[in-house]
Amino acid sequence: MSMFCYQCQEAAKGTGCEIKGVCGKTSDVANLQDLLLFVTKGVAWWSQKADEAGVINPVAEKYIIDSMFITITNANFDRNKIIAQIKKGFEVQDSLAEKLGKTPENTPECAIWRTDSEEAMEEKSTSVGVLSHKNEDIRSLKELLTYGMKGMAAYAEHAHNLGYHNAEVNAFMKKGLVATVDETLGVDELLPLVLECGKYGVEVMSLLDKANTESYGHPEITSVNLGVGKNPGILVSGHDLKDFEELLKQTEGTGIDIYTHSEMLPANYYPAFKKYKHFIGNYGNSWWAQTKEFESFNGPVLLTTNCLVPPKESYKDRVYTTGAAGFDGCTHIPERKDDQPKDFSVLIEHARKCEAPIEIETGEIVGGFAHNQVMALADKVVDAVKSGAIKKFVVMAGCDGRVSSRSYYTDFAQELPEDSVILTAGCAKYRYNKLQLGDIGGIPRILDAGQCNDSYSLAVIALKLKEVFGLDDINELPIVYNIAWYEQKAVIVLLALLSLGVKNIHLGPTLPAFLSPNVAKVLVEQFGIGSISTVEKDMAEMMA
Repeated sequence: MSMFCYQCQEAAKGTGCEIKGVCGKTSDVANLQDLLLFVTKGVAWWSQKADEAGVINPVAEKYIIDSMFITITNANFDRNKIIAQIKKGFEVQDSLAEKLGKTPENTPECAIWRTDSEEAMEEKSTSVGVLSHKNEDIRSLKELLTYGMKGMAAYAEHAHNLGYHNAEVNAFMKKGLVATVDETLGVDELLPLVLECGKYGVEVMSLLDKANTESYGHPEITSVNLGVGKNPGILVSGHDLKDFEELLKQTEGTGIDIYTHSEMLPANYYPAFKKYKHFIGNYGNSWWAQTKEFESFNGPVLLTTNCLVPPKESYKDRVYTTGAAGFDGCTHIPERKDDQPKDFSVLIEHARKCEAPIEIETGEIVGGFAHNQVMALADKVVDAVKSGAIKKFVVMAGCDGRVSSRSYYTDFAQELPEDSVILTAGCAKYRYNKLQLGDIGGIPRILDAGQCNDSYSLAVIALKLKEVFGLDDINELPIVYNIAWYEQKAVIVLLALLSLGVKNIHLGPTLPAFLSPNVAKVLVEQFGIGSISTVEKDMAEMMA
């Protein structure tokens, strides 16, 4: 076994990747990411001690967010960037230690281990990964907590980029990371921490929703163009709206068109971006289809966050990364300095030399049903429910993935009764968002709230409906949950729903490999979490 990773749904054989990641990570990169997480736990420990002493250090908090995001699935494959981040972690730890003075007794190894040698880093990286926790149930709960916090870090970074912060979320991330190195904690202490992670998941999602909507307006119902123009283009994938805004501004008047891809599709819904005439629409589908779609796009592609598939040599020179994303051999756009925008001139110059995109589809798709827009339709929605025109809302949010079994979600959407409405967010929608399912009294049967980052909207909608109908329990609503997952942002969405009291969630296409049988049993018994089976069986159960 040269590595071990089971944080995503496509873990090899349903148990874990041991030689190379299914995502494309090599074993050395996977191990170095484990070491980065180990060092980040040390930063969290020192930062927590600094908080107790009244020493405020925002650099440490930002480091924790960035490092956790870097280790998320499909984000960073660049060994050199990971090593640089590890070395930066040593510097942050040393700075905190110097301010606090004497190193306390019982300081964990992650807070004192140091080296300048890459060889020593590689050696250490093989001993600090997932399997360093010997007890299966303790390991399962610590990893579930860790993956939830990785999802939190992703949301927190996007909010941070727009100038929004939440001190309580930052404090919990430190608390959670420190808990993972506390060998005295058992199941009884860790399970409440996992549920507390869900509570702060709601907080960080609310923070990002505020950051996005105050910066760019509330998403509006929008028909998104799927065709292409005649100009050279730049394709933007990932999730970061700040990067998207800065690129739009820098390409205005250049004769270069801008397109969204995969999880950037919801950028089309924001009022602030609609004023840019060179913003053409969306190109392509879910993240895993990029090996074909980046090829046919012809122009440069900007990966703003995770959801990068190792690029083919035929178009690798056109792939640019920024933020948490990275891949060896791809040009990386540096971070902002002194509050100045990122410099995307290299992409712009590259695009000038490229052909226009090859058209792969035509037509439009409709989206923009975030909570503010759905609440504007509240009277119509409530009337439809009361009259029986709408009998069920089906939350089909989450992630898409490569495995063929995910065709289940397309089949499920097609087989839904005509008196049901799909609520969705995330790239899972690409399994059904181009189906012609019609509407109910003018309400489309697929309501797309946006990115996985916008899953908060689905919670707000549910809570508002609970209030409107005067219910005591959110589970009394005519809402069922059939959620697809792939990576760690889906984990924090799941934990957030559990913290809100939502029960009987169907999760697929498989249950996470990191849930031990005992931990899975607890989730089933306390929250009714179950895996999907067949469309027919699940349909009968959910529509009952």
